[in-house]
Amino acid sequence: MKNGSLKKEIQKKCNELQIPLVGFAPVDRWGNPPEELPHNFNQWIDEEFWPQSIYPETKTVIVIGLPVQLPIVETAPSIYYHELYNTVNAALDAKAYEISNFLTFKGYTSIYLPRDAYGHIDVLLRRPFAFFSHKHAAYLAGLGSFGQSNVLLTSQYGPRVRFTSIFTSAEIEGDPIKGEDLCTRCGECLKKCPVNAIKEEGDFPPPVDKLTCARRSKKLRDEYRSPCGICIKVCPVGEDRKIFNREDISIYHKNKTPLKYKKAWRHVRKYGSKE
Repeated sequence: MKNGSLKKEIQKKCNELQIPLVGFAPVDRWGNPPEELPHNFNQWIDEEFWPQSIYPETKTVIVIGLPVQLPIVETAPSIYYHELYNTVNAALDAKAYEISNFLTFKGYTSIYLPRDAYGHIDVLLRRPFAFFSHKHAAYLAGLGSFGQSNVLLTSQYGPRVRFTSIFTSAEIEGDPIKGEDLCTRCGECLKKCPVNAIKEEGDFPPPVDKLTCARRSKKLRDEYRSPCGICIKVCPVGEDRKIFNREDISIYHKNKTPLKYKKAWRHVRKYGSKE
């Protein structure tokens, strides 16, 4: 029996923990993708990556998301964005761990998953996959849709959000999937990718060249200014653009960047990393 009161308790807990994005996805959505999903994939998630293949007791996946602040992302690649990325990841781990314990203490065995699941960038160069995809979980929990760069777009923050998941044995009603395609197909991420890893043609979302992307990440990590961040910086989707007065994305075009931003970004990039 699906537990409506428990769902409200979890949502309250997330509110107390200042988590702005939370979604619920029953595990059967991995085996039977809902018709409301805005995209069709020729190749769906392999069964070994399903939540019930990782923790067989899983009945529901709870996905939480935290934003990465746009003005900091604008300095990317930089030590500033590098530190923000690590801060958000650590916060996600801590909050997901707390929620999983909260549920277990209530009698619903639950575990959290790390937001990243690889030990070193060299591992991704050999096998560019993690053991679970949080962006697909967020997609199935109704939190957004995929964009051209194969990242998940949300109406609140566009792609400038990090996710992690909690697997729980509690049966909780899944959140509705809007079926809305948020990507505008503007092609900014494709045009601005410094290594041409984002594809223009093929299924949507088109497959990203993960190895090329990982090689750039390795280079930036060696310089202490990873991840790259450019594709999420230039994406026009997200209410955060209005909040930070960044609705005009022409500021990221080389010859149209206002001097005040150009000077600020250049200052940040000069320090703390081996650019």
